[in-house]
Amino acid sequence: MRLHGHIGHKDAVCSTSTWDSFRHAGLSSFSPGIRAFVIFVTVAVLSGLLLIAADRRPALSQAVKLVTVDVNVVGQGYRISKLTGSSVTNEKNEKIGTIDDFVVARNRSLFAVLQVGGFLGMGGHLVAVRYESLVIDDEGRAVQLPGASKDELKKLPEIKYRG
Repeated sequence: MRLHGHIGHKDAVCSTSTWDSFRHAGLSSFSPGIRAFVIFVTVAVLSGLLLIAADRRPALSQAVKLVTVDVNVVGQGYRISKLTGSSVTNEKNEKIGTIDDFVVARNRSLFAVLQVGGFLGMGGHLVAVRYESLVIDDEGRAVQLPGASKDELKKLPEIKYRG
């Protein structure tokens, strides 16, 4: 049943005295200072909501300049997802590790993370080498780190991933 503004009809939800006492019991029972504070907070909250709703700008707008790349050059490159897990050998064709991951440093230089030792991805020593030091065949199937050995790689500091 809806509450109508016409108090006095027999089918109204509240009687006249009940509605008037409910309506007048609001802020009038508080001190003038409390009433002013409640009104101030209400106006501030409503103003804030109005400003949020009225602001249609993107939160972080910035101009982006797109650069056209040669898709043929990109197409001839190596996919990181295909290189990850590849065996790494030295120039003597000795297996010295496996590519575990790749890391882009904050200065945008690229590193390959190699797992040295271990078995089936467990218990290995993770080391980082510059991506440029890897020699990859044209098909991206054979990865070589010339001049390296398992023992030399195990002497390198172990990389610890953050988070």
